[in-house]
Amino acid sequence: MKSASLFAACLALGVPSLAIAAADIVVHRDPGCGCCEQWAAQVRQQFGRRLSIVDDQQRSSFQRAHGVPARLSSCHTAIVDGMVFEGHVPIADMKRVLAQRPRGVSGLAVTGMPVGSPGMEVPGQAVQSFNVIAFGAGRETIFARHGG
Repeated sequence: MKSASLFAACLALGVPSLAIAAADIVVHRDPGCGCCEQWAAQVRQQFGRRLSIVDDQQRSSFQRAHGVPARLSSCHTAIVDGMVFEGHVPIADMKRVLAQRPRGVSGLAVTGMPVGSPGMEVPGQAVQSFNVIAFGAGRETIFARHGG
C-alpha cells in the first residue's frame, strides 16, 4: 500500500500514530494548544520538512514511552529523526544535538513556556532566561542556556 493511501486509511480509522508515520516530523501536543502550532511552524520552516501535529489527550503516556522525565514535561513532544524534543526547544539546539548525537542523550527539553522561546515570542519583551536540558540514560544535563 502506498504511503498516501496508508495515511488516508489510518486517518479514517482514527489511528493517528500510524497515520503520522508518513510525516518527517511528528508533534504530539495538548489538544488545542496554540503556542505548539507556532513552535511547529518554525520547526517546519527551519527543517524544510513535512510536519504533522497530533492532538493527544494521552500525551503523558506518549512522553513516558519516549523517556521524557516527568519533571521536564511541557505542552508538546516532537520526534525528529528518532530523538525526542519536549517543549519550546530552540531549533538551533535541535539541529546541534541531531548533528552531534551525544552518547546517552535521547532528547532535549525546555520546561514551561519561557517568554521569547520559539513559539512564545512577545513583541517588546526580552527573552526570559531558560535552560535546554539534555536527557537520556537516567541523566539530565544542561545542553544550552538562553536569555537573561
